[in-house]
Amino acid sequence: MACAGFTCSKNSLCALNILYVMVSLLLIGFAAWGKWFGLVSSFQVVGGVIGVGVFLFLVAVVGLIGAMKHHQVLLFFYMIILSMVFVVQFSVSCACLAINNDQQRHLLEVGWNNSQTTQGDVEKNLNCCGFSSVDYNGTCPATCFSGLSCHTCADLIQQHAGEVLRIVGGIGLFFSFSEILGVWLTYRYRNQKDPRANPSAFL
Repeated sequence: MACAGFTCSKNSLCALNILYVMVSLLLIGFAAWGKWFGLVSSFQVVGGVIGVGVFLFLVAVVGLIGAMKHHQVLLFFYMIILSMVFVVQFSVSCACLAINNDQQRHLLEVGWNNSQTTQGDVEKNLNCCGFSSVDYNGTCPATCFSGLSCHTCADLIQQHAGEVLRIVGGIGLFFSFSEILGVWLTYRYRNQKDPRANPSAFL
């Protein structure tokens, strides 16, 4: 039997927002874990991931409260925010899946040159030095540097970046369609009457 009743719509919307809450807590937890264990020392990266997690958490809480109370105003704003997030996320996901190797390399080089902290993290974790050339007269935190046997980081980063972009693009597309589902559920739920409410009340 199709999910068309008030209770079914409410439960579906609540379950979707609980999923968003869990994902947001995972994002915040992974960012804090990476910072705590020294995997990522860049405050911009950690702050960005935590910011996305907090934003998603707040949106999910608004949706959850709106669904539990059948609150028209909260549900309306939740639907608008989710629609905007869908447009951005769908666009970014498609860009991640469509970007070619030359564009990847250019973007990676721009990011590499913008952050000395990120450079150190990459060199230490991937055991490489420099983006496209190794300067043995400088400094490098990689263990290979003392033995003068380091490879450049560009090819290693691009290999990992290609895998990450495909994964991020796929996950982003999945969640973007879940957001469309959330918008549709919210729109339908707002226009359903609560069987426990006054039948003459405006909904």
